[in-house]
Formats: sequence, C-alpha cells, structure tokens
Amino acid sequence: MSDAAQSTAAEVRAAAEAVKTALDRHLAAVERRSGEDDPAVYEAFNQLAAAAEAYDELLYDRYDEVTPFEIPGAEDALPPYTGPEEPNALSVLIRRDYAVAEPQRLLAHAHRIEAADGEEDAVSSGTVHGALGLLFGEFEPDEIASRHKEFGLEEGDSTLWVTASDEPAEPGEWLEAPFEQVEPQRVVCRFDVSAVFDDEPDALGDDADDDLEDELDPSLDEDEDLEPLDADR
Repeated sequence: MSDAAQSTAAEVRAAAEAVKTALDRHLAAVERRSGEDDPAVYEAFNQLAAAAEAYDELLYDRYDEVTPFEIPGAEDALPPYTGPEEPNALSVLIRRDYAVAEPQRLLAHAHRIEAADGEEDAVSSGTVHGALGLLFGEFEPDEIASRHKEFGLEEGDSTLWVTASDEPAEPGEWLEAPFEQVEPQRVVCRFDVSAVFDDEPDALGDDADDDLEDELDPSLDEDEDLEPLDADR
C-alpha cells in the first residue's frame, strides 16, 4: 500500500475502540444467552471477529505489527445477509460427518435392532450400509450424535445452517434435491464444529516440559527452593 493510502493513527485508534465495543457486546450476549445455539451470541461473535480483523489489518498497515488473535471462519464464512427482514418461514440444514470406526460394534447394534423387531432371519444387519440404514431408521439423528461412540462411529465435521424464506415451501417441492437451492445470503446463522477449530498444541518445546516436571517433582525441598515471602509487601 502506498504512503498516500496508508492508514492513519486515528483510524487505527478508532478500530481498536471498535474491538473494545464489540468485545463488550459479545460478553453481554454470552452472559444472557438463551441456549447453546443462541443466535445473538453468534451474531456478536461475527461482529467481534470482523472488528478484530479490521483492526489487525490497519495495525499492520500503519505500524507493521499484528495481533495474536486468530478467529477461524470470521469473515468469509457467509456473504452479507440479503434475505427478508421478517421471514415467514425457515429451513434448517444439518450435515454431520462420521467415520465408521468400529464396524463390528455397528453390526452388533443393527443385529439387536432386528432381533428386537422379531426379524431374526433378516440380513440387513450383515452389511455396514444395511446396518447404517437400520441405525438411522431406529434412532433420531440427535440421539445418534450423542451416542455415536456406542454405535461404533467417530465424529467428523458438522454444520447447521438456518435459512430464511418469504413463504413456506410447498409439500414435496424440494424432496428430490433438498440441498441444491441453498442461498448463502439467506442464511440467518450457522454453527460449525470441526477439529480445525481446536486449540493448537503447546509449542513451548522440551525445555518447558522439563521445567514443568521440576515444578511437580515431590522430591524437591520446598524450604530450600522457595524464598520466603516478604511480610512487608
């Protein structure tokens, strides 16, 4: 960026104030959240993320410095909302990925489902795809999500989109292709779960581990290694 277009100190200061305001709003939304998927918290998160990114860019442009903050998916997750201000209908789209981690456990559950239904001679439970059909036919998706390890499954990424529309869809209108006509600009909110959002592992190195072991070593004589506190402090 040329000097003529470089950010001013006042712009950087204003961006910093915007981050502080967004941070206060986010905390207030969290404190009064109505549930785990409160849209107000999600909106405040996005506002905080956008303010933090703007500040980071201006800070780098003006002072060649960066912040230590990184919020995944903050700016490019969704385009600006252009749907109806007062939606008359909504659609909830959910995708959850699983890996079949223990096929034998899955097959055993499917066999028990068939046995409970009096279908001892059925063969659906003998294949993984058949067992999955039985499992999802017997249990609601939310129950499978909460009991996935019991069924031999391992969670992957998941996402939930709430989209707004002017009118409810006609019965059977989208059943043939339920996910083809999703308009991202009509997404009111979304909630993503992924291992990429997990905290990075501690990168302090072996020296830090050695220091921690020394701190936790019960053989150390505390009277010798710790200086007494100054009573006048």
